[in-house]
Amino acid sequence: MTESNTSAKNLLSLMPFGVFLGLFLGTGIVLTLQGVDYAFYQLPASIAIIPAIILAIFLGKDSINEQISQFISGAGHQNIITMCVIYLLAGAFGTVAKATGSVDASVQLGLAVFPDYLLLPGLFLVAAFLSTAMGTSMGTIGAIAPIAAGFVDSAQLDAALVAGCILSGAIFGDNLSIISDTTIASTRSQGAHMKDKFKVNFKFALPAGIIAVVIFALLGDVVTYQGSGDSQLLGLLPYVVILALALSGVNVFLVLTLGIILAAVIGMITHDYQLGSWISDIQKGFASMQDIFILSLFIGGLSELVRHQGGLSALTRGLEKLAAKISPNNNKRAAGLGIASLAFSSNFFTANNTVSIIVSGETAKELADDGQLTPAQSASLLDIFACINQGLLPYGAQALLLGASLGISPLELVVYSFYPMILLVVASIAFYRLTR
Repeated sequence: MTESNTSAKNLLSLMPFGVFLGLFLGTGIVLTLQGVDYAFYQLPASIAIIPAIILAIFLGKDSINEQISQFISGAGHQNIITMCVIYLLAGAFGTVAKATGSVDASVQLGLAVFPDYLLLPGLFLVAAFLSTAMGTSMGTIGAIAPIAAGFVDSAQLDAALVAGCILSGAIFGDNLSIISDTTIASTRSQGAHMKDKFKVNFKFALPAGIIAVVIFALLGDVVTYQGSGDSQLLGLLPYVVILALALSGVNVFLVLTLGIILAAVIGMITHDYQLGSWISDIQKGFASMQDIFILSLFIGGLSELVRHQGGLSALTRGLEKLAAKISPNNNKRAAGLGIASLAFSSNFFTANNTVSIIVSGETAKELADDGQLTPAQSASLLDIFACINQGLLPYGAQALLLGASLGISPLELVVYSFYPMILLVVASIAFYRLTR
């Protein structure tokens, strides 16, 4: 079999992702056009992906037992399981915080601190600061989503715009944070020092963040909500503690667990919150994350099947050739374009920025060496473009979590995810100028 035939065959193994996207996005779009409420929830993503998994197994040449083992291995990847646990803790914290009055207290203070026209940029800055401190967009969204829901309900804001604002801030910190999984994966795979990667990354992130703040300020709605004046400020303590622990570098699992406990204790003091109610609310929070939990496991398993079938390898080879054609006389720029395209497209198929960086790391390192990019530059490009794509995917974990938390379509909110869009432009222009 010729090399071209082998490559085409390997690319065919990407078809299951196309089937999944076609079913999930296609059904949601069609039902949206028909005016169906919550169109993207009529066919849950965790169900839409099942035919894709079946197709991937059908396309594979290994035995059924071997492919099942590959699927289980992918579903059980450390990063996938980490995300799943964060889902559960985020769901529990959000439910308990709402039941014990912490959300209401945060709404009261937020509306008092931020002028009506600065509410959205304020939320963006809080999300950006918290995600940079915690190193996780999921943990940040889990902590802020209940507050956002309170703003939406109380101040009658556009839920999709608020969600896009928070998603933008969460992606800012996820990409930039030194303790982020994406930073760890990108620097390790490229042999870069974290502080060096941060310096390169910050030059792209800061201008994009400033532009995003301006845009959200211009789009801010007037808040007509009037505070009651008797909010329990003690209810803010769980969020203050989370922020302090995050700044101290405490593990996100411990941060969210302590947040759940502290919110319950404060509720018992201020609202006669009972132990039985606490246990029930934790269970409700876990249950609210069921679809995202299952989808993450299935995507991890499907990605591993496709990787074994050579689909992702064929994709990277194709991108290498394309980058060389686009910039034949500038190896450095071609290498950068290849790394950026590799990270962006891999994340499109895996819907997990950390996993996409792990999958792309070895090829990105080869491209960086050939193009004489520094390890910090290649690590930054990997992280930036994986996070850009993650912030724009309606089937990404962040959009799904926000959509579920605020009761809106993930497709609606990514339209307002301005920071990743701006970062795409800023990073592309900056890197082009750097490699002239």
